[in-house]
Amino acid sequence: MVFLILIAFICVPLIEIGLFIQVGGFIGLWPTLLVVILTAIAGTALLRQQGLQTMARLQSSLERGEQPIGPLFDGFCVLAAGFLLLTPGFFTDALGFLLFTPPFRAILRRFIASRVHMRTMNAQTMGNSSQDTWTSTNAPSEIVIEADFEDVTEQKDPTHLSDKSS
Repeated sequence: MVFLILIAFICVPLIEIGLFIQVGGFIGLWPTLLVVILTAIAGTALLRQQGLQTMARLQSSLERGEQPIGPLFDGFCVLAAGFLLLTPGFFTDALGFLLFTPPFRAILRRFIASRVHMRTMNAQTMGNSSQDTWTSTNAPSEIVIEADFEDVTEQKDPTHLSDKSS
């Protein structure tokens, strides 16, 4: 994973530099700079609009008592898209505009969900507040692991105060 991040930090600036040279040579310096500024303005407007929509969907999902996984993922994608569009460059702008499109986010969500393995933890109190049973369920194979624990943290005596002489 660290290797992929290193490759991205090396390749993305090289791609951006190459694209700036190519586009600047084709349309000129000032039109190139104008396009970069216009994409930053468009990114800010899209970030505001889609960010507010995503926040409304997140809030309504929470009010219905549903897990807000979809709206949270969309919010992350919208935030990343805004960051990419504010970053000068044509490659990052293309990625940012892709992340702003809901169909691309849906494809990306399905791709990531197919590769993520979810585990849930359930707590069941057994009548004694110092002992709880934690159950870890692994959805695909339904393996259940149960364990008991007891809180053994030391309790400090509130009546005992340390003497501090000045």
